[in-house]
Amino acid sequence: MTSVALPLPRRTVLADALVGHRSLIKDVLLVAAGITVVAALAQAEIPMWPVPVTGQTLGVMLVAASLGFRRGVAAMVGYLALGVAGAPIFAGFTGGLLAVGKPSFGFIIGFIATAAVVGWLAERRWDRRPLLAIALFGLASLIPFAFGIPYMAAVLAAMGTPVGIAGALQLGFVPFIVGGIVKWALAAAIMPAAWAGARRIDRSID
Repeated sequence: MTSVALPLPRRTVLADALVGHRSLIKDVLLVAAGITVVAALAQAEIPMWPVPVTGQTLGVMLVAASLGFRRGVAAMVGYLALGVAGAPIFAGFTGGLLAVGKPSFGFIIGFIATAAVVGWLAERRWDRRPLLAIALFGLASLIPFAFGIPYMAAVLAAMGTPVGIAGALQLGFVPFIVGGIVKWALAAAIMPAAWAGARRIDRSID
C-alpha cells in the first residue's frame, strides 16, 4: 500500500519539519502518536476528588503545537472517543461510557478546544518564539477549565452535591494552579527549544 503524498503545508508545524512532506499515512500515524502521548501523561496522576491532577494538559498542548490544528483536534477527538469506547486511556487506566458521568469529563471535552486554539496558533508560529510561546500556553492552560468547571458543577449537582460558583472554583480550579503553572512553563520552554533543535539539524544536513 502506497501513501498519498501531500505538499508540505505553508504553515508548517514541528511534526512537518521533522518528518518532511505530508502523506495520509504519516498523518494517521502522527494522530495515533498524539493520542498515545496524552494517554501516557494521563497516568501521571495525583488522585484528588472530584478531579485528579494529571499530566494530560501538558500532553494536549505539546501534541497540538506539534501537529497543528486539524491533526491536533483529530488526536483529541480520537482520545475522547477511544476512552468512551472503553480503551483504558483516561487517568488511572480508566475508560468506558461511564466516564461521561464523571466530574472530570468536562476537562477532556475542553482538550478538544485547547487543541484547536494551540494548533491554529502554532501554525502561525506562536510556538517558536519564547514570548509568544508563553502567551500561547498560558492561554491554553486556561481553556480546559472553561469546560471542565461547569461540567463538574453540573455532575455534582446531579449527584446531589451542589457546590455553587465559589465551591466549583475551589474544587475545580484552585488545586490546579501550581501544576498548571508548571505545565505552562514546561510547554513554553519545550516547544521553542524543539524548534531550535530542528533548525540545527536542518542546517547540519544542508
